[in-house]
Amino acid sequence: MRKFPLPALPGQRLLRTTTFRLALVYLALFLGSVMLVLWTVYWSTTGFITRQADESVKAEVGALLGRWQQGGVGALASAVSERARPGGGDGLYLLVLPTFTPLTGNLNAWPREATKDGWVTFGVRASGEEGGGEEGGEEGARGDDARALAVTLPGGFRLLVGRDMGDIRRFRERLELVIGWSVALTLALGALGGLAMSRAMLGRLEGVTRTAAAISGGDMVSRVPVSGSGDEYDQLALTINAMLDRIEELLAGMRHVSQGIAHDLRTPLTRLRARLELALMEEDGVRDPHAVLESTIEEVDRLLATFRALLSIAEVESGAGQEPAAPVRLDDLARRVAELYEPAAELKGVVLAVDAAAPVAVPGNEQLLAQALANLVDNAVKYTPAGGRVSLSVEGTPSGARAVVADTGPGIPEAERERVRGRFARLERDQGEPGSGLGLSLVEAVAHRHRGRLLLEDNGPGLRAVLELPG
Repeated sequence: MRKFPLPALPGQRLLRTTTFRLALVYLALFLGSVMLVLWTVYWSTTGFITRQADESVKAEVGALLGRWQQGGVGALASAVSERARPGGGDGLYLLVLPTFTPLTGNLNAWPREATKDGWVTFGVRASGEEGGGEEGGEEGARGDDARALAVTLPGGFRLLVGRDMGDIRRFRERLELVIGWSVALTLALGALGGLAMSRAMLGRLEGVTRTAAAISGGDMVSRVPVSGSGDEYDQLALTINAMLDRIEELLAGMRHVSQGIAHDLRTPLTRLRARLELALMEEDGVRDPHAVLESTIEEVDRLLATFRALLSIAEVESGAGQEPAAPVRLDDLARRVAELYEPAAELKGVVLAVDAAAPVAVPGNEQLLAQALANLVDNAVKYTPAGGRVSLSVEGTPSGARAVVADTGPGIPEAERERVRGRFARLERDQGEPGSGLGLSLVEAVAHRHRGRLLLEDNGPGLRAVLELPG
């Protein structure tokens, strides 16, 4: 039996997000930095206090040795007694005989740890309590409560001068406790911050996920929510929404094209089929079979021309076969297009004038631009009545170039100028004229591909089609 993985719980999914993992990485780095700083502060502070105490003890020993040199053991014992009296501070003093019998001082016995001259640590009771020295192991004492300097004097006398390190120890313990709580608090706040940041970012990304799921389900109107903060997530949402708008526009265009094909090709196909059926019914009685075949071929040619136009528009809009832009001489292109349509204009009695004396060049695809100009001129000649005029002019602009095709025909009403840009869009008055309604659609596609635009304006009378292209 095939097993399907169970969906992750919200908390599990949150812990597996990249954002949370990155937050943990940054938390580890930050925590390591904090611990390094706190460790440095701890050792610097405690080391400084310990060094200060050691320097104080050394100074005391030096002063007492000076008294001994001046007055002997009696002067030394007097100085030790003076310093060891109650309320004299946290100093520890002891002067013993060669037999280690205490002579004077505030310690009861010589510490067992002080077996030779130099620094020694040992346990004592808290200041003001009785006991110390060999009693240091009793309750209330620690092995590092005192730090002293032992010195052997001539004649076997021994001097011990030190400091009660209990306050320093308690300060160190308090500092360690503060550091521990600081690290724990940093860790807790960092974890909570990582969870909060991951939840916030996951919530923003879930909007994209929900929109994608809705689009996959056929809801093309769904869009990614925008918070309005203008951050990178809003920029991503706006970009995705613009992409979805374009996709919806393309899908609407495809539906429109399908409907247009079904509507515009149904009539010629039906007419073609009826003509062929009539020819089959009459068989040998057909009066002019050659004319029937010619009209059939004309219908087929019109259908093929429609499909070619649709294919050209699709290729232009998709960018298929797009080549690097090269300089195109619009003035030469305009003269060649006018020369191509001049016979048709003369046959209809329409004057076709060209104004393209100055050289004008734009980057683009020469074949597509020629096709766009040809479509505009073809429409102008087709809809201009006999005795009318069609003009094709090309001129440079500060931002590029402009090609203008103006005629004296019936023109296009302002309310219809946007609609006629679509595929198979034709005015009611032109339904009887030959054509598929794809000419302006192709020009619009070419203009869009060249980052330009097509303007339809009133020529009073007639239509003025302006193709603006960037330089």
